[in-house]
Amino acid sequence: MNKDFLTPVKESVISHLAIQPSLCLGHTIRIHTEQEGVPDLENVKIAILGVQEDRNSANNFGCGDNLHFIRTKLYELFPGNWNAPIADLGNVLKGASVTDTYFAVSEIVTALLKKNIIPLIIGGGQDLTYVNYRAYDSLEQTVNITAVDSRFDLGNLNDELTSQSYLSKVIMQEPNNLFNYSNVGYQTYFNSQDEIELLDNLFFDAYRLGKAKELENIEPVFRNADIVSIDLGSVRQSEAPANKNASPNGFYGEEICAISRYAGLSDKVSSFGIYEYNSKLDNNHQTAHLIAQMVWYFIEGVNFRVKDYPFSGKENYQKFTVLLEDDEPLTFYKSNKSGRWWLEIKIVSDNKYKRHALIPCTYNDYNDAIKQIIPEKWYKAMQKLV
Repeated sequence: MNKDFLTPVKESVISHLAIQPSLCLGHTIRIHTEQEGVPDLENVKIAILGVQEDRNSANNFGCGDNLHFIRTKLYELFPGNWNAPIADLGNVLKGASVTDTYFAVSEIVTALLKKNIIPLIIGGGQDLTYVNYRAYDSLEQTVNITAVDSRFDLGNLNDELTSQSYLSKVIMQEPNNLFNYSNVGYQTYFNSQDEIELLDNLFFDAYRLGKAKELENIEPVFRNADIVSIDLGSVRQSEAPANKNASPNGFYGEEICAISRYAGLSDKVSSFGIYEYNSKLDNNHQTAHLIAQMVWYFIEGVNFRVKDYPFSGKENYQKFTVLLEDDEPLTFYKSNKSGRWWLEIKIVSDNKYKRHALIPCTYNDYNDAIKQIIPEKWYKAMQKLV
């Protein structure tokens, strides 16, 4: 990892931390400071990375500034019963061009992924999701992205890469390593019917805000993700005012924190980002405080991962076979560790999508299958696997 891309955490944050209680979270984190330099990453599980890039954030310039407000609030919190070491790498500054910033972020994320360290990105526009996605190219695997966003951010195919057009780049540009995209919390009036139909035709998953608020039913979406990207515009303006694209409707603070915890709990999630924070609009640092709590809940989730997939063999599951009248039987697995459910997709052993052979689902999906109602997620997965 090229340490020249990184700048240390602001000295005022370190000074503020010095007067905080010895048991607060900041004192447990390995921090990139002016005096100590970039911390040792030996055994680190999560690495916080700030990105001060806003030039391709549509209608939200300034979203890479003042990330020290988030860190100040985060360091003040007290950790849970955790044991996963955390590092704060500091910030990636704006490069001479946006492409320079993208290159630096991609290099750092790639290096962290190869060390099995989870990059936790704060700051910048959601266009960084594309950069994060490209960092997986060197891993030579297909990738699932889950975006928590009120908009799909498809844009037009000919648009430059921005926070509102990054998804079309993910879908269309080579190498195409995307297996599945899921949107959680879209609001219909922000998305054209053509876009909604396009996602359906691509067999992607999209959950309207009202449905997404049924949090237990969207947990499998995060269990199936490699990358989780949260646009602060998905949170209602009264809860998170620091975003020029904020809306009166969206998730409440406790809901977005629960979502962050689901992302952390997923054995599969290997990178996590919270984007579009604009400090100029932040009343009394309210949004910075909420982001700090979202980060806290993500870390909490990582520390409570039960590693029941894909780390465990099938002997650690209960197997349920549902006979269908007009189709082949469906096979479900229930983890003995967590009680979570998966639906098996039968594919040939040498298929490049083998890692997607078990689709996370819910107990309700199993009950539907018993009633001869085949889960929609099974249909969509089959369309992409065949």
